[in-house]
Amino acid sequence: MEFKGRGLLDGQLLIAMPGMENGDFARSVVYICAHSDAGAMGFIINRPQPVTFADLLLHLELIDRNDAIMLPDHARQFPIQCGGPVDQSRGFVLHSDDYLSDSSIPVSDDISLTATLDIVRAISDGRGPRHATMMLGYAGWGPGQLEQEIARNGWLHCAATEDLIFDRFLDDKYDRALAMMGINPAMLSMDVGHA
Repeated sequence: MEFKGRGLLDGQLLIAMPGMENGDFARSVVYICAHSDAGAMGFIINRPQPVTFADLLLHLELIDRNDAIMLPDHARQFPIQCGGPVDQSRGFVLHSDDYLSDSSIPVSDDISLTATLDIVRAISDGRGPRHATMMLGYAGWGPGQLEQEIARNGWLHCAATEDLIFDRFLDDKYDRALAMMGINPAMLSMDVGHA
């Protein structure tokens, strides 16, 4: 997925409707990073990942077991989430724009994406961005697929806020995303139809 220009849904949140049939996306909130005629790519921002940042650093051989014990709080508590069902062995860091490297890609005016080890090292050393979360895997759609899912009442979409993207409280993020739109989840219908 190329990040050339900005697409209609770039920087937007997708909020799954109750009838979402795909179990990977049930009650999910997705931050869209790229949307074009070629398809769409984003990250689920409300799914925990059982892997810790220390586990990841050990797996990447950036630290050894002794160093893992000495990691500072900011690194031990750094959030890792399941970004989506595609390529879950690949990591991406979604972050505020106060950290940029040659490999960082601006997603919106305030949010960037970096998928290289330099940001992982910076985070572990305390030189990372002010706000960040690591995603393992991503959500992807082929050409026209996301538009069809929206037309079939699969998703709502709204502007994203940095507070919601980087908020570490995942359990009620779905309800809070709907509340940003003034919607009570109990009032949502799974049916597509006309009034």
